[in-house]
Amino acid sequence: MKRVSILGSTGSIGVQALEVVQAQGFEVVALTAHRNVKLLEQQIRRFRPKFAALADQNAAKTLAIAVKDTPTKVTSIEDCATQPCDILLNSIVGIAGLEPTLRALEAGNQVALANKESLVAGGALVTKLAHEKSLPILPVDSEHSAVFQCLQGGAGEALARVILTASGGAFFGQTREALEDVTANDALKHPIWRMGAKITVDSATMFNKGLEVIEAAWLFDLPVEQIDVVVHRQGIVHSLAEYNDGAVLAQLGLPDMRLPIQYALTHPERLHMLTKRLNLAELGTLTFEAPDDAVFPAIELCKQAWRMGGLTCAALNGANEAANELFLQGRLRFLDIARCVEEAMYAAPSGAADHLEDIFAADEAARKHVKESGVLLSQP
Repeated sequence: MKRVSILGSTGSIGVQALEVVQAQGFEVVALTAHRNVKLLEQQIRRFRPKFAALADQNAAKTLAIAVKDTPTKVTSIEDCATQPCDILLNSIVGIAGLEPTLRALEAGNQVALANKESLVAGGALVTKLAHEKSLPILPVDSEHSAVFQCLQGGAGEALARVILTASGGAFFGQTREALEDVTANDALKHPIWRMGAKITVDSATMFNKGLEVIEAAWLFDLPVEQIDVVVHRQGIVHSLAEYNDGAVLAQLGLPDMRLPIQYALTHPERLHMLTKRLNLAELGTLTFEAPDDAVFPAIELCKQAWRMGGLTCAALNGANEAANELFLQGRLRFLDIARCVEEAMYAAPSGAADHLEDIFAADEAARKHVKESGVLLSQP
């Protein structure tokens, strides 16, 4: 029986991961969340993990009282990350997931990564440690999982290019003028995927795809010049890998995150999963379009941050998290998100991103820059 830990178990990815765990009969070692006491308690009673944690300390005290009749020990997220398991899925949102990723690898746990910020902000640290521990990172994002699957036939040294597909989010095809007064509620109406608020807004701005470009650069050891993006509104082709001879391999499937989650948890095996099967004839047409960088500059900003190196990506990531949050609060206009991120990115401190303290400092400085320089609106 495979032993699984899930960090961020009450979020969208975590909930779907537990569906996979239940279907395959895996043992749960640890579950963590931010502050959702009610749902985590339900998960504890259903899956009986040995350990559980909440980032919010007051919520953790409430949880400890609520589950004192169970064998589950309420501890810290760092402690949960280091508990021995066969695979640890990190689906924590934001840079808060970076340290648990490092703790898990240091403890010798295989990591299935749904926390892209671990690689965006701390790619050098994470990949160095993974290499030292001989623990390859297993991607969970549907796009990176697709590329990973396309490379399973070998000949990775012949990889010429990665092509990430993007849904385009809620606003693809709109002009800048049309986006002047859009609200968070508008941005959260994603046409395909069921995700958390932060990543759904990132999809609308295209920062999600820009961050995924940086993530892909670390995962597949490629410069950003060899990573392209194409908008594919149907969400069926999850990404592609092009080889030196011109052959292009693609991974297709219905837009169901349980597929890449299960592949990461069961790799290298493919286990049966009760999902609807892809019917290409029923779909009829698949379309592909170039992203509109003039309206959505996020992808190019992320590529530029990667080229600049050092702490720039950590600053970019922190600025985006801060601007995203302000937009969700109704305090920042949609089109100001990219502007704030760009300003904070170029204001990033110099230095290499090879110490956790420096990464967190660059992240905090970028957040402060956004809050001080952004044209903030009154609370609605």
